[in-house]
Amino acid sequence: MVSPAAATGDFGGAVSPLGQRLRVLIGAEHAVGDLRRYFGIGLPPRVSAFTGSRFEHLAGGGDRPGIADRITAEDLIAVQTLSVTIPAPVALDLLEGPLGARLSGLLAAIPTGVDLACADEAVVADDSPADQAWSLLESRHGLGWVTAGKILARKRPRLLPVYDRVVRCALGRPRPFWLLLHAALCEDGAALHRRLLALRQAAGLPETVSALRVCDVAVWMKHRAVDHACP
Repeated sequence: MVSPAAATGDFGGAVSPLGQRLRVLIGAEHAVGDLRRYFGIGLPPRVSAFTGSRFEHLAGGGDRPGIADRITAEDLIAVQTLSVTIPAPVALDLLEGPLGARLSGLLAAIPTGVDLACADEAVVADDSPADQAWSLLESRHGLGWVTAGKILARKRPRLLPVYDRVVRCALGRPRPFWLLLHAALCEDGAALHRRLLALRQAAGLPETVSALRVCDVAVWMKHRAVDHACP
């Protein structure tokens, strides 16, 4: 077991502004406790985990073989555990209509089983299949950028991050987020990525929780109390 101190200690080389900000946030003393609270590890009786703790695990995950390239009803429920709702007409279109068919074609071109820190930058670059999938979902009536990102994070949890207004506020609205996050995870010998994996181990989380999700939850838990001040 990696100790909390080892999971949140100092880093080495020069890093980007986003990398520096992330290192401060995940290096907070209570990061391990926040992760355990969110995922319901070691909680006292009658204290429940956050519903979002089921996001990546519901029905075996959104990237499991056989369904990784199509939207399922379980995916739509999983997204709701992160406090967003997909309007019924859009949900039906994703499950049975042309929107779902178009998205499936794009998902088939987005790799599975690879971490963002290990992926080529082109995978998340402008006009990549991932970017096209996000744009397709974001433009649909009633969805928007937060929900679009959460749908894709369910389908590619190791590659594409959950990103909402709380996390955006905590990180200072970096743009383009995917590319900057990729750079932050890769720099300094992938130190940030490795530290996230160590933080996951220190909190006792299963390996099915991706480094990206560890990052998202740690940042969200630390910053959610001040979200009222975020535009």
